[in-house]
Amino acid sequence: MNLTSKQRAYLKSIAANTEALFQIGKYNLTPEVTNAVAEAFNTREIVKVSVLKGATDDPKTMGMALAERTGSTLVQVIGRKIVLYRPDPDEPQIVLPKA
Repeated sequence: MNLTSKQRAYLKSIAANTEALFQIGKYNLTPEVTNAVAEAFNTREIVKVSVLKGATDDPKTMGMALAERTGSTLVQVIGRKIVLYRPDPDEPQIVLPKA
């Protein structure tokens, strides 16, 4: 899904008030973390992930891989925080601004 800058800014504003649900540590992006994030999209449309200092991989690389594996869109990587978005296919809760 391609987001416009206006849509991305809107999602960033929502994510600013959201706590990180998951933490990625020294074992980096494991299948368990990927599955947990994918499952979180069953109940929410925005997921925020925190990358701990012990992780050896780059947060941006992990964010892109996580987005690809979960079928979501990478909204932003700021510092060590990853924000992902995947709209609910049946009843989207977040209404994005028009493109």
